[in-house]
Amino acid sequence: MNRQLLAAALVAAAMFGVGCAQSGTPEIETYQVTVVDPINEAKAILTNYANGMPVTSEAESYPDLIKRVKEKDAAKGDILEKGLMGIKANPATARPVAIELLKQL
Repeated sequence: MNRQLLAAALVAAAMFGVGCAQSGTPEIETYQVTVVDPINEAKAILTNYANGMPVTSEAESYPDLIKRVKEKDAAKGDILEKGLMGIKANPATARPVAIELLKQL
């Protein structure tokens, strides 16, 4: 009998002791997200190359970057595609190609 009474007391305590501290619907928060301009992103990469930075793993993201630039400006996307694919094929040419691409973008 004592065990049953103790179990009932524990269940009752758990039911009353557990609950939500807040009631109602939480407030909705809105955040402003800045969208990175793909042409500026390409210019940043090219500026690094023009300053002597070697080509590293960012070369794997060229196709996505080219696609986003083409969506914004098809002509600049074509220019960028030719240049970046040339850089990817021959990373040793990154600096002079980047300098020329920056002039065209």
